Amino acid sequence: MAKTILITGSTDGIGKLTALKLAKAGHQVYLHGRNADKLASVIAEVNAVATGAAVDNIDGFVADFSDLDAVRKMAAEVSEKLPKLDVLINNAGIYTTASATTKDGLDIRFVVNYLAPYELTNALLPLLKESDESRIINLSSAAQASISYKALAGQERLADKDAYAQSKLALTMWSMDLAATVAADDINVIAVNPGSLLNTKMVDKAYGQYWSPADKGANILTELAISDEFANDTGKYFDNDIKDGSHGDARGEFGQPHADALNEEAVAELEQQTQVVLQTLFL
Repeated sequence: MAKTILITGSTDGIGKLTALKLAKAGHQVYLHGRNADKLASVIAEVNAVATGAAVDNIDGFVADFSDLDAVRKMAAEVSEKLPKLDVLINNAGIYTTASATTKDGLDIRFVVNYLAPYELTNALLPLLKESDESRIINLSSAAQASISYKALAGQERLADKDAYAQSKLALTMWSMDLAATVAADDINVIAVNPGSLLNTKMVDKAYGQYWSPADKGANILTELAISDEFANDTGKYFDNDIKDGSHGDARGEFGQPHADALNEEAVAELEQQTQVVLQTLFL
């Protein structure tokens, strides 16, 4: 059965590749990007390969995820346009950037990689509840580090790698908590490291090298989104890196995230601190 799927950060990289794969499989895909012209171009590209119910049913939304007001506006637009949502893939992410601070004085990594998907997902839960079996796939990373709440609140500046790793742990911790919260609504939540140093622009800009093809990440996102294999795997962390340290396109397996993601007290503190930041922004 064709599913309605929203993928954030899908005008490039593994988000775009995942959109192409899902549209080819006949699913109705909604893309997201910051630039309207680029989004329109990618929508046309994805629609060109669509089959079945997806033909002429590929669309998208524009929003700058470094601006939480824009995220809330996008959530309202999605809710107005769609009667239900079967799969939400929170793929949008950022590592290096010319300006590391948002207009609100927050580190852009915490905003784009954690606070934006937090806001978007919570706003779209009513649509996800309309689906008989919905899934939320959150893009984590092998890079995870304990969170500085001063940095989350914009009171401390971090190096790029530290801000990225902390934001990805925040997303992973929240994923574990969200899974428990929405379990009664038949919403599955999985955090996934799509693979380290995949061949994408973000990785090239940050590291200048890659270990594995971008398709490796897109393949696991596609499977987590629609495969029956993962129908009951909520509240888990999928590590798409191979344990023996080899690289390539081989698929990983479920594994253990950073210890803080499994610590109830740490997760509760993250939720409390997140609400403090959001309340400060939206007073």
